[in-house]
Amino acid sequence: MNTVLDTVVIGGGAMGSAAAWALSRRGRQVTLVEQFGPGHAIGASHGATRNLNPGYHRPDYVAMLAEGLALWEELEQESGEQLLARTGIVNHGPGGDLKKVAAALTDAGISAEFLDPAEAGERWRGIRFDQQVLHMPDGGQLNPEAALPAFQRLASARGVEIRHHTRVADFQVFDDGVRLTLESAAGTEVVTAAQAVVTTGGWTDKLLARITGTNDAAIRIPKLRVTQEQPAHFAMADDGAVWPGFNHYPGPDYRGWYSPVYGMQTPGEGIKAGWHGLGPVVDPDHRDFLPEPTQLAALQEYAREWLPGVDPDSFEAISCTYTTTPDEDFILDRIGPVVIGAGFSGHGFKFTPVIGRILADLATGTRPAPSIFRASR
Repeated sequence: MNTVLDTVVIGGGAMGSAAAWALSRRGRQVTLVEQFGPGHAIGASHGATRNLNPGYHRPDYVAMLAEGLALWEELEQESGEQLLARTGIVNHGPGGDLKKVAAALTDAGISAEFLDPAEAGERWRGIRFDQQVLHMPDGGQLNPEAALPAFQRLASARGVEIRHHTRVADFQVFDDGVRLTLESAAGTEVVTAAQAVVTTGGWTDKLLARITGTNDAAIRIPKLRVTQEQPAHFAMADDGAVWPGFNHYPGPDYRGWYSPVYGMQTPGEGIKAGWHGLGPVVDPDHRDFLPEPTQLAALQEYAREWLPGVDPDSFEAISCTYTTTPDEDFILDRIGPVVIGAGFSGHGFKFTPVIGRILADLATGTRPAPSIFRASR
């Protein structure tokens, strides 16, 4: 059987779910296919907390932050779910361009204030500060475990067909559309569509490598590096401490290449902390999910030195993936009938509804993405 569709979104993680939601709001016919089941922990979109860190100064990202704050609130209202806990975010350390960030956010109407280390330490005694601290009260923690089902539930209510446990076995690209062979427990089905939106995270290169057809030579994107990131939830040692989200930029001389560090409180699980983008390179289909011992030991030492509110010897290791571009800017582009959203480089989740909107724009030909995200950059 050959089924004719308008748009197929491949990959049902955060970005694919947001793209389906955004397209459904425009009345488009969408089928979302995901190779794994709902709520799986194999990729990058699971877990109960992600920092919404407003610490950007580049104009494209600051504009996306402002739009994202409004869209997260809109999604909360539409879904009836609390998705963002506004605990605030504190960024500190000699790196991070904090003065540029403060100026850019203030110009955009996003709150930012500098505190001295003593004042910050009094407010957030679970963290040690040794330099000026940038406090951004509009930031906080997002909940992927609630957000993904919300995107999908709302999209489904507007007619989006969602197929879990469905694998793309063959991907052909032509001048006027795509042809996909889909495999599931129900059997094999061939579908054609006007366009496909690829949001497959760590599997992006594998999927694009299987493309055949008249446009196969055109599907080129910046090199992606898939890593297994290994943060940990540390037990709280100070039950009275108040925890914002935090990002520490201790500088390049701190323990060699171990920098920067991010963290937040995950209710019921402890204080999450981790190195940013320093995990070992992995094949997403062949991971051991085990922490790398040297990095884990260094993270414990970091907690011992900089997080007095936790017990560095009591923790649960976590495993997720980053899919990172060479410049850590995203890939948001359309190449023929294929729209690509990839390379979110460990800092994309906060922008999820905006990225959904951008991917919907690309799929419908409404407007291009900012030039910094082009595949040909």
